[in-house]
Amino acid sequence: MLNRVAVLSDIHGVLPALEAVLAEPDVSTADHIVLTGDITAGPQPTQVLDLLTSLGDRVIWISGNADRELLEYRRGQRDTIPDPIAPWAAAQLREDHLDLLGSLPRSLSLSVSGLGKVLFCHATPRDDEEVVLVDSRLDRWNEVFNGLDTDVRTVVCGHTHMPFVRLAHGRLVINPGSVGMPYGRTGAHWALLGRGVELRTTNFDVDAAVTRLNQDCSYPEIAEWADYFLHARATDADALAAFAPRDGRDRP
Repeated sequence: MLNRVAVLSDIHGVLPALEAVLAEPDVSTADHIVLTGDITAGPQPTQVLDLLTSLGDRVIWISGNADRELLEYRRGQRDTIPDPIAPWAAAQLREDHLDLLGSLPRSLSLSVSGLGKVLFCHATPRDDEEVVLVDSRLDRWNEVFNGLDTDVRTVVCGHTHMPFVRLAHGRLVINPGSVGMPYGRTGAHWALLGRGVELRTTNFDVDAAVTRLNQDCSYPEIAEWADYFLHARATDADALAAFAPRDGRDRP
């Protein structure tokens, strides 16, 4: 039974945001750091992977759809990736990075004090691209939880880059938000679990981070990418409007 777990999701290869979160006392002293996917698809993929692997067994890894897509692209299993920065990011990865991404599970369970058996995944327990939102209807949650063990009373997911906590059919659902590509407000978003749930925001110097990315990253559109995502130009309303049709709410 773990006392405290820090959950970091959707880092998307943004090293300054990751460094700021790892410097948080509650992260550095947590029993484990769980990464709920989309770790690498961004401007500093190799630096992010090297920093995380240097932390050893304290880090527990889960694959996200973007990690899978980078691996499939490099292995010749797909010709394109929807995210414009992803093909560039995939080209930066070394073979040891690809081996790591290929070894990651899609989900896993841990026992956390105060929460019991917690299932960690990227999007939903059954799929790494499905969309569920804070306002998704209960029958949608019932659909994505189909087949889940009854003793799983808490589910932690990422993917949509917006933090929330809600109940769905008696299960607590937690989305920590995004470390590197936040929607709605700036800062690196993460969660602390253990005898409760805390949604956290780590603020850092966004302008300095944008400058650093512009200096360190060779992606041709890095200036626009860094300005848009680190300054959280997409509001939560924008993101919810874009994602909402994908949670099946318009189905009869």
